[in-house]
Amino acid sequence: MSRAGLTLSVAGHQVFAGTGGRPFDASLPVVVFLNGAGMDHSVWSMQSRYLAHHQRAVLALDLPGHGSSAGPPLRSIEEIADWTAAVLEAAGVAQASLVGHSMGAVAALTAAARHPQRVQRLALLGCAPAMPVHPDLLAAAEANDPAAIDMVNGWAHGAQAHLGGHPLAGTWLTGQGRRLLERAAPGVLHADLAACNAWQDGEALSAKVDCPVLLLIGAEDKMTPPRAGKKLGSLLSNCRVEVLERCGHMLMTERPVETLEKLKGFL
Repeated sequence: MSRAGLTLSVAGHQVFAGTGGRPFDASLPVVVFLNGAGMDHSVWSMQSRYLAHHQRAVLALDLPGHGSSAGPPLRSIEEIADWTAAVLEAAGVAQASLVGHSMGAVAALTAAARHPQRVQRLALLGCAPAMPVHPDLLAAAEANDPAAIDMVNGWAHGAQAHLGGHPLAGTWLTGQGRRLLERAAPGVLHADLAACNAWQDGEALSAKVDCPVLLLIGAEDKMTPPRAGKKLGSLLSNCRVEVLERCGHMLMTERPVETLEKLKGFL
């Protein structure tokens, strides 16, 4: 372990987790961050760092095949959910709050339904009862066509993100999004998108989730439109729904301060 992160072994593969610049301490309340398709732990930089410096232990995970984690990408949301529970076991964590974005959000929801004893709270960003992916995007990702990155990056960001003027100086959202997706190994983005597309269990799984849930929705989200997010909120028995204005699918990077404030109040 270093101050920058923690390395674990799960199912014979190395797993990297960012710890927010603080040594990981499993005796503190633990918050686990799960990234979206083709991304890695770096999308949570602001939120994970703040929480790690305010009495929380942070594991911002790189999923298998993503970032600095080894192994092939997992092929289903259920596999990601079970892998998340295995990471907690490897880290010596009995229970944690899960914060997930997009693919990571549906994996967190699935983990809460399949491993309720492991999950204390859920914060879901850009999530819906189903996560269909456009056939053209799936085809482009399968062919490792750069057009897939263009589609994801274009659709994922709201109007303001395309224009600039981010509150964090020096931040170029669409440029950073492109570079992040370009770093993914061939096949990773397609595996992630295919897993999302195949996941159809949101309604049934929601009925099994009893823990408190925070659902954050981007008012300009094209990938999981607000109406779909609000439908998920209606299915969860203990859910608070918050809509962030002038924001697309990438809530934690488009509206980092507002996202952090919502997470602070919830966690």
